[in-house]
Amino acid sequence: MLLKGEKAIDFSLFGSDLKEYKLNEYLGKKVVLVFYPGAFTSVCQKELCTFRDSLANFESLNATILGISMDSPFANKAFKEQNSLSFQLLSDIGGEVSGKYGGVHQDFAGVRGLTVSKRAVFIVNKDGKISYTWVSDDPRVEPDYTEISNHLKKI
Repeated sequence: MLLKGEKAIDFSLFGSDLKEYKLNEYLGKKVVLVFYPGAFTSVCQKELCTFRDSLANFESLNATILGISMDSPFANKAFKEQNSLSFQLLSDIGGEVSGKYGGVHQDFAGVRGLTVSKRAVFIVNKDGKISYTWVSDDPRVEPDYTEISNHLKKI
């Protein structure tokens, strides 16, 4: 797991629009990486819709939100459309990026072989370093949205 102060690990993932997105393309900007276990699950829907509803606030803080899960780009696209999400959802098929950042749940919900991203939030500052980390081992727990916003105001 990456820790506060460490350099963010660059990645290249496909978005719900089937375009490739690289973290290093966002250097010079604040980026909120929101890892979520799975599209179309109740807690993930609530979490990402909360980020959606707070988007104006995040944009006023010059922050970009990127959602990341191990779902396919096609599932992410349908999830994005159903919930009117205007930020990009990225597919970490295989979980390599999730594993390097916040980790993964193996045999999720008791389903053998089902691996999903842990619910986590990382803020990457303009210099490409991790300035905030939050990871939950309990997929039912949502992040503290006020804490995330307050941290963005400070950096």
